[in-house]
Formats: sequence, structure tokens, C-alpha cells
Amino acid sequence: MNPLLTDRAQILAQLDTVQEFDLAIIGGGATGLGVAVDAAVRGMKVVLLEAHDFAKGTSSRSTKLVHGGVRYLAQGHLPLVWEALRERQHLLSNAPHLVHSMPFVMPAYRRRDQWFYGLELKLYDLLAGPARLGPTRLLGHAETLLALPGVRVTHLVGGVQYWDAQFDDARLALALARTAASHGALMLNHMPVTGLLTEHPSGRIKGLTCLDAETGQERNLKARCVVNATGVWVDHIEAMLHAPSGQLSGDKLPRAVRPSQGAHLVVDASFWPGASALLVPHTQDGRVLFAVPWQGKVLLGTTDTPKTQVDWEPKALESEIDQILQEAGKYLVKPPQRSDVSSVWAGLRPLARPDQTSNEQGATQNVSREHAISVASNGLVSVTGGKWTTYRAMAADVMQSIRKAQLISLTSEDVTLETKLWGAQTLKTADVMQKECGNGGASVSVSPYGTDADLLASLPGASTGLGALHSSQLSEAMVRFAARYEYARTVEDVLARRNRLLFLDASAALATAPLVADILITETGVSPQLAAFEALAKSYQMP
Repeated sequence: MNPLLTDRAQILAQLDTVQEFDLAIIGGGATGLGVAVDAAVRGMKVVLLEAHDFAKGTSSRSTKLVHGGVRYLAQGHLPLVWEALRERQHLLSNAPHLVHSMPFVMPAYRRRDQWFYGLELKLYDLLAGPARLGPTRLLGHAETLLALPGVRVTHLVGGVQYWDAQFDDARLALALARTAASHGALMLNHMPVTGLLTEHPSGRIKGLTCLDAETGQERNLKARCVVNATGVWVDHIEAMLHAPSGQLSGDKLPRAVRPSQGAHLVVDASFWPGASALLVPHTQDGRVLFAVPWQGKVLLGTTDTPKTQVDWEPKALESEIDQILQEAGKYLVKPPQRSDVSSVWAGLRPLARPDQTSNEQGATQNVSREHAISVASNGLVSVTGGKWTTYRAMAADVMQSIRKAQLISLTSEDVTLETKLWGAQTLKTADVMQKECGNGGASVSVSPYGTDADLLASLPGASTGLGALHSSQLSEAMVRFAARYEYARTVEDVLARRNRLLFLDASAALATAPLVADILITETGVSPQLAAFEALAKSYQMP
């Protein structure tokens, strides 16, 4: 294992010494990061380039669940559910500091619904097999109220409790980036790819061009294989082969992805007290409603709205906000109002389009979340679809597609099944945590910094909270740690992804931003882009 390289100047210096990479990955979300880990563990020369920040797009905007997908079970996607349940177990084992089990309860207001949900979730248990986190149980009226103290009581007959897992998506992305780096991969954020290099006259991909967003310096990087793992932007990278800077008109743009938007609202924990999450599998319009405790707040969502345009900062539609509040009001004894929402945000799902020639923009809640991998005749490997829970399996499939296409010689072995992610505790500690959680006990409180907790505590300002925040929420040391060891360059990098304050409380993030900016300037020597973050934070406030 290599010394962990996170200093930007050192990474750039090393980048310039490599004549040719084995693998160049475009996109620093779950898929690209997973591929980087897999390839680096195999000992390949790997570089990953992210236009903005790791997990800036879809991968920091999930519902924070590591799950098999109960709704996919109802749709009959059994192979997808089975794979996700298996991968859920690997995540619990490989990243116990970031992933923990959580009880979910479906309230039932008709007895037949309780039995139907119970049978469905028993099948969920069977598919999980030895990876089951806890038994599915039918709950009586009183037991349901104990598990869901905030649920509406009128006509409640009982509920069904089952187990899934929760995580911090952005911090898991960082753990993947640092894991790949520890195996020798060069990981660069704020480094957009501006073009693809091809051989003449064959047209075969031989590398890419990129631009350092901080200095404006352009680079040409040679690579034996290029992987396009840009999620909802995968079509834009493919378009670079057909037009300068990928600028094609909408009707000529390749269509491998069918984007779908999911919106989330965050409210105070008083609206949903207790440790169990609420799942309503079928709302009035056929979608799923969650109320999930997360980092001292409650996450409400999510929607599933077809989109024709992709943006780095998608906005929740008024109709989505109203829909979530209306549905939550049907099940929460304390219905949240617009004034109760501390942060509102949306993310785009990169659903793989079954028919890439189709322009249909119908409902997307029934579109499969399975991933698709294509290898073009010019050698460009593109990945679409998938979800966070199965990121590792997706990465393994990408590597095997590269092997089968004979782009790079490698073994068919699945090399990351037991690869611990950066910061993971010892196996003994992880086993104890999982046993306590899986038997229905409360989750063990573990620092999301894992084995880096002592290093964090040694930095200046470890006990000093920023502004009105407690040091456990955000300390001076956490900002320094983000800049020194977690690739953070801007205020947004810190408050949106190293710390989740923007996603939890936009007003608090706005108030804290100048303090974060001051620390970042001393740590990095570059502009922390405070004004840009302040404008962004205002867009996360309820309109």
C-alpha cells in the first residue's frame, strides 16, 4: 500500500511524471470512485478526474440508505434485490464507521396491508440469507406506536418492522477516494475533462485533455483505457467525440441516460422522534415515502420526477415540495409546514435508458435501477444506471467489461470483496458493531472519521466549534482536516460534503461559511469561493 497522497501540489507533480496511465476515469461519484478502487487494488496506474468535487452530483444527494430495495422487490426485480442485499453486507463489513443498520417500520391502516407487507418482507429476509440484519416482525398497535412515536394513530392497526442500513453518502465517497489513493491512484477534483484524445486514423481513444480549474493549466493525459463514469452527464462526455467541447444540439446528443429527479426536505427531529425510519411503500401517486432520522434531523422524501435537463444544482420543484409535505402530513402526527423545513435539495438519478433511441419522458419510478456498461468501437467504456448500494459490484463489472473487450489484460477475480475502506476499524470492532445492531439494539456511536479520529483530535481547534455550532457538529480542526487530508478546496467542499451542514440546515451553513473560508485560506492559499457558496446556500433554503 502506498503513502496516502492528498496534497494537490504533490498530486499534480506526480501526474506530470506518468507517461501513460492504464486507466483514466472521468467522474468522481460512486461509480467512478468504485472503479478507481478496484483498478488500484489490482496494481494498475490509475488517474481519476472530477470536474467539481467528489460526490458533488448525484452521489451526495441520495436518501442515505444502503438497501436491497423493497420497492424493487414489489416490481419483481429479484436479481437486483439479491445483489443489493449482498453488497449491503459488504459495505457494513468494509466501512463500519460510515454504514450502520437501521430498523424500518411500515405502518398499516388495514389488516390485509399488514399481512401483505409482512409476506413481502419475509421474502426480503429470504433473499438476504445469512446477510439478514434482523428478523422481519409483525407489530401490534402498541408495538408500532413504541417504534414510531410520531406516526398518525387514527385507524392504525399495526405495522411491519424490517432492517436495512443507513450511511453518509458523501463521506463514503471520500473514503473511496482515499482508499484508491492509498493503493497508488491519483485522485483529482476540480479538474474537468475538456476533450478525448484519439489515434489517427483508427479513432481509438488514447487519453483525454483536462483543465485545472484553479490555475487554468491544460494537460493531455495518455491512457490505455478511458472510463466514462459521469452519471447523468455520460452523454455529454460521449458527445466530445462528435463536436468540440461536447456541444451538440439536444436532438443529436447520445441518449444513454434517462434522468430522474428526487427531492428531499429536512425537518427537526421533533417531527419524527425515535430511532426507527418510516417507509410508506405506496403513496397516492405510486411512489415511496421515507421519514428517516439522519444526523439529528429527519429526512423526508423522495420524489421521482422525469427530467429532460441535467444541472449540477437541480432545484426541487414546487410540486415536489408540496407532494412531500402533503404525503408526510398523512402519516406524521405533527405535520410539517414549509416554515419547518431547514434545507431542501434535489438529486438526479442516472437511470439507464432501456432503449437509447427513445425520447419518452413518462414516469420513472418503475424504471429499473440496474446498471448498464457499454464499450464503444473506439474503446470508450461508459457506465449508466445503478445505485449507491451496488457501487462495488458495478465497478467489478466495469473491470470485467474492460477485460472481455481486451482493452487491458487483467484477471477475472473479484478483488475488492474484503477491501476495507479508509478509516475502517478492525474486523473485531466491526463484528461487534454489526452484532449489536443486527440483534435489534441501538446502533453503536462511532466517529465517521474512523481510525482518523485521533489525528483529527490532534489538530488545532479540535474542541472549538465554529459560530454557534458545537465542536462535534463542526470544529476548526474538522475544516483543517478536510483541507489537509480530504481534498477540500472550497467552502462548499467542506459544508456540503466533508460536513453535511448545508444539507441539514442551510441557514446555519450560511452563517458559518465566513469562518470556514478564513480557515481554508490559511490552509490552501487559494480562494475558498465564499460568495459562490453563499448564493448556493440560499438556494437550499425553503423558497
